[in-house]
Amino acid sequence: MRSAMKRVRKEETIENNGQCSKKQDESRHKKDPFSILPLDLIVEILFKLPAAKSIARLVFVSKLWSSIIRGKDFTKLYLTRSFTRPRLLFVVFCHYIPTQFLQSFSQEDPSSDPHHRVNISPHRCRLWSFSPPVRGLICRQNDTTVIIGNPSTGQFLTLPRVKSRRRGLFSFFGYDPVNDEYKVLCMTVLQVRQRRESRVVAEEHQVFTLGAKQKWRRIECNHDHLPPSLTKGVCINGVVYYYAWIKSEGSLISFDLISEVFNVIKLPEDIQCLVNYNGKIALASFCKLGTLDLWVLEDASKQEWSKVSLLVPSWTDLVVDENLYFKVRGTLSTGELIFTPTRPVRPFYFISFDLKENSAKKVVVEEIGDNFASLEIYFDHVESPMVLSNVS
Repeated sequence: MRSAMKRVRKEETIENNGQCSKKQDESRHKKDPFSILPLDLIVEILFKLPAAKSIARLVFVSKLWSSIIRGKDFTKLYLTRSFTRPRLLFVVFCHYIPTQFLQSFSQEDPSSDPHHRVNISPHRCRLWSFSPPVRGLICRQNDTTVIIGNPSTGQFLTLPRVKSRRRGLFSFFGYDPVNDEYKVLCMTVLQVRQRRESRVVAEEHQVFTLGAKQKWRRIECNHDHLPPSLTKGVCINGVVYYYAWIKSEGSLISFDLISEVFNVIKLPEDIQCLVNYNGKIALASFCKLGTLDLWVLEDASKQEWSKVSLLVPSWTDLVVDENLYFKVRGTLSTGELIFTPTRPVRPFYFISFDLKENSAKKVVVEEIGDNFASLEIYFDHVESPMVLSNVS
């Protein structure tokens, strides 16, 4: 009799627990109706949204959606698709209303794409220069303040203040593909006196790895060097390259983001303009018409360079101003060689040279408008859904 009563009570307890669990599930589904959707369907819904900015807003839908969107797997999947749809990214400085904004367009056909604009600053004193975008993110710096931004979502994140009393600061931005990490390299400027001479070098080299609870770390550099003001690095395969002076001689500095080691590469010619040429670092000078010479770094460890001479086709029928000089910007992911004017032109355009077809075309971007003092353009930019998390 007692055993029968215990069995009945146990069955009642199981039934009650089942009812409670069912009620809890129903309550949870009422609070979060999206939790009943399969993971694959959620990802498919996110991929059908028109822009990464729309995806970033959905982190507030539920904890599940937030974990999916913030997850590295989703970001990698989204970036894989974005690399097949490269974009142009403009950093524009306006005339009459002191302001700065970012604007992106389809690289294939700028006029066919609904473009997205992100305003940066309403004050002229806060117009800062940006580093070239790396996997959808950009970096800018003013004094000892460094900011990481995602132009696709319009989100900006201020990093902890660089620990230095010096005001002169250089910063470079890159991506470590082995550890899947974004890093910022900063160096401050020091004036060194040697007997009666004095020279300026960079020291106090520090690195910041993007992520929660990170901080600036001091690293060693055995090469006294100084980058020119406003110099920008080029990140290729986990290495940031930038031009710098060692004493009075121009050199190429490479900083390996994986090992965090500096190396000096001797230049075949003293050329400051660095470009990405078919996945390799190259030196390029200004170009008008005729032969274009590029020095391509074939092997950094052996310091081997090769010289590439290209016969640029005449584009006088594309350009009205025959006195306008152009700057080589490197090659696109499609292999096309890109030239941009050395001074602002309205409407803005650039020249695309198809190396295989030996033909040039003019690409006009009218949607920026004419009211700009200057602008910077970056190629092969990709949209990223990455949500920048608090680093503190």
